[in-house]
Amino acid sequence: MVVRNPHCSPRGLARQVPESQRAELTVLQLGRVAHYAFDAVLISAFLAGVRRSTGLTPSVKSEQFTEAPGLKKWIDNYLWVGEWTMDQSVAVLSSSSYFERKR
Repeated sequence: MVVRNPHCSPRGLARQVPESQRAELTVLQLGRVAHYAFDAVLISAFLAGVRRSTGLTPSVKSEQFTEAPGLKKWIDNYLWVGEWTMDQSVAVLSSSSYFERKR
């Protein structure tokens, strides 16, 4: 039998923590969200690199997303972020003296 302690949940923990330490919890939560966002952009940039080097891209056909019409647009925007990240990375790295283009 599993007994759950309500004080271990984030909401229960926030009620127990003094007001002065609640800001620290918020900063930790913000850091976690930033970490997940960075990981999502990194995966999107990886998919953009795969697309540019091999031509393979995730299949986003409209008949697969009939239940959620906004999902296709969300996926397209997500993949666009990866393309933009790749473009910016190539621009910065090509202007650096630490990288050179070999053909």
